[in-house]
Amino acid sequence: MYLYLKALHIIFVVCWFAGLFYIVRLFVYYAEAQLKEETEKQILSKQYALMSNRLWFIITWPAAVLTTIFGVLMLIDNPYLLKMPWMHVKLSFIVLLWLYHYKCHQFVKQIENHVLTKTSSYFRIWNEGATVILFSVVFLVILKDSLNWIFGVVGIIGFMMLLMIGYKYYKKVREKKGE
Repeated sequence: MYLYLKALHIIFVVCWFAGLFYIVRLFVYYAEAQLKEETEKQILSKQYALMSNRLWFIITWPAAVLTTIFGVLMLIDNPYLLKMPWMHVKLSFIVLLWLYHYKCHQFVKQIENHVLTKTSSYFRIWNEGATVILFSVVFLVILKDSLNWIFGVVGIIGFMMLLMIGYKYYKKVREKKGE
C-alpha cells in the first residue's frame, strides 16, 4: 500500500508545483497588463484573472490538498519516517511551502478584486521561492541522512541568490536600453 500512496503523493506534488510555477507567471502577466493602454489592459486583465482563478481553484488547490493527504497517509502507513531527522527538516520545508501557497492565494484574491499590489519584477523574484523549496525537498528526500543534502540546499540557495543578482543586473541593462 505504501508504494501506491507514494506514487500518488509524487503525482500530486508535480501538479501542485506546476500550478505554483504557472500561477506566478500569470501574476507577472497580470501586473504587466496594468501598464497597458486602457482597452488592452481591460481585455488582458479579464483574461488573466479568469486563467488565474481556474488554475488556482481547479488544479493548484486540489493538488495541494491531495499531496498533503497522501503524504499524511504515507506517514500513517510508515510512522518510522517520523523518527528520521531528515523528515523533520522536510516537514519544515512543507510548512514553508504551505505559507508560500497561502501568500499566492492572497495574490489570486487581489486579482479577483482588481488590486494586485506587487510589480512584475517582484513576481519574477517571488517565483524563485517555490524553486528553492522544490530543490531543497528533492535533495533532502534523495540524500536523506547524508550530510550532503545540507550542502545541496546551501548550494541551491546560493545559486538562487546568484540568479536574483543576475536578474537585477539584467533589469538595469534593459532599463538603460529603454525596453
